[in-house]
Amino acid sequence: MNKKQLQVDLDDVAIDRIIEMAWEDRTPFDAIQFQFGLAEADVKALMKKELKFSSYKLWRNRVENCKTKHLAKRVAGIDRFKCKLQRAITNNKISKRSSK
Repeated sequence: MNKKQLQVDLDDVAIDRIIEMAWEDRTPFDAIQFQFGLAEADVKALMKKELKFSSYKLWRNRVENCKTKHLAKRVAGIDRFKCKLQRAITNNKISKRSSK
């Protein structure tokens, strides 16, 4: 994934939604790929580009230890991308993104 592709294909709302989905423990990378066409490596690159470095490190540690981010590691019986209790998306900007 190159920077030009991100700028052309993804607007700020889509980038914010991808970041939100990446932070959610129950949302697997497959859901992000299904919805936005970004593979796990692309999501990692996007997160590294968009987050502060300390936030990126926290996120990476969280993802590595989270069994629900990868479908192969999930417990049997979890067959949906979204929690039924998840609230509607408000399209608010993520407040702790690094400034450019």
